[in-house]
Amino acid sequence: MEALPYLREIVLKRDQINDLGRYPFSIPAVRELDALEFAPDVTFFVGENGSGKSTLMEAIAVALGFNAEGGTKNFNFDTRASHSSLHQHLKTVKSYQRPRDGFFLRAESYFNLATNIEELDQNDPDSLWPPPPPVIDYYGGVSLHEQSHGESFLALMLHRFGGKGLYLLDEPEAALSPTRQLAVLSRMHQLVGDSSQFIIATHSPILLAYPGAWIYQIDSTGISRVNYEDTEHYAVTKAFLNNPEKMLDELFRE
Repeated sequence: MEALPYLREIVLKRDQINDLGRYPFSIPAVRELDALEFAPDVTFFVGENGSGKSTLMEAIAVALGFNAEGGTKNFNFDTRASHSSLHQHLKTVKSYQRPRDGFFLRAESYFNLATNIEELDQNDPDSLWPPPPPVIDYYGGVSLHEQSHGESFLALMLHRFGGKGLYLLDEPEAALSPTRQLAVLSRMHQLVGDSSQFIIATHSPILLAYPGAWIYQIDSTGISRVNYEDTEHYAVTKAFLNNPEKMLDELFRE
């Protein structure tokens, strides 16, 4: 039996839900969910804003023991308790082997994560001997607030992601240039080669191109697995780059 994927499947515990008409069960992606399998290496969620990608990612992360606002399982800061109850209704089917590393990245709360790291390092370590190394050392040694969002995220992947891990990323491309997205793809490939698994919600046609990845389309009908070339992200980007003048003419036509 293969160790990967560390997270094999999630199952919605429908018998525990009294009302499928209330949030978050009213979201089609959740309402139509029964069981969802994950690839051994990379699984993507794609869909329009509001389709439920982040709600599903958050619920999976919390069900696995991660902090709702991001970080490792050791983080417990809570800036604003806004996550849904969906995690309470998910059954996680895991591998016999646990990952050695793990991280949940949320683009929308990354600032809060960086702030919490600084707060942890400001605590008085005198009660511990020998004193532990600063938390920021595990993230490259430079304050995440003193770097651009894109630079700090790359520092996270290069220094904190150590391999043999389960990494959940919610819209990681938010502050990344196309060149930096390619750098993320390269680092992902290194980590996958070191027995890591990624689950990623994204709008990026660059990240979606990862070879062999499973892509789940989330829309008003629920969740379905699609090919890369069949995603709207690929089709729209390709159409625009092939003939930007024509598409702009269509967009600006009165």
